[in-house]
Amino acid sequence: MPGSCRSGSCGCLKAFPEGTFLVPYRALRDEGTSYHYAPPSRFIETNKRARKAIEETILEHGMKYQEVTTWSTDGFYRETKEKVEYRKGEGCSVVEMECSALAACSSFRRADWGMILYTADSLADVEQYDERNFGGNAYEYALLLCLDAVVKM
Repeated sequence: MPGSCRSGSCGCLKAFPEGTFLVPYRALRDEGTSYHYAPPSRFIETNKRARKAIEETILEHGMKYQEVTTWSTDGFYRETKEKVEYRKGEGCSVVEMECSALAACSSFRRADWGMILYTADSLADVEQYDERNFGGNAYEYALLLCLDAVVKM
């Protein structure tokens, strides 16, 4: 089965070194789509084969990565101060809108799929919001990494 890779921005819930790409290994399911493709669970794991290809590709490019647990939520403005703290307590270090749904759908379809995230803004300190150029410095390179990872899959 051919593989696919998605790059995208995320909000970080903790500080990450600049230039580090983030590779979700699991996603907290706080959206509705994933429940149409996988049995109910708090978290869903991403595809190991895709993750390995992504991580090898990032290293081959001389870049850094970190595996993360992401909080997937499909609603805007749900990142309240209380929820950010709660999700951090559950082990989430980033927030985005698609990972859990795409992980569930790709697993259901028996497709290898993975994701490369880059930080668009930071909620690590909710009292001092950092918009970080909304990831504008990373999205082209993240796409290149995805294309190379797909070839590796």
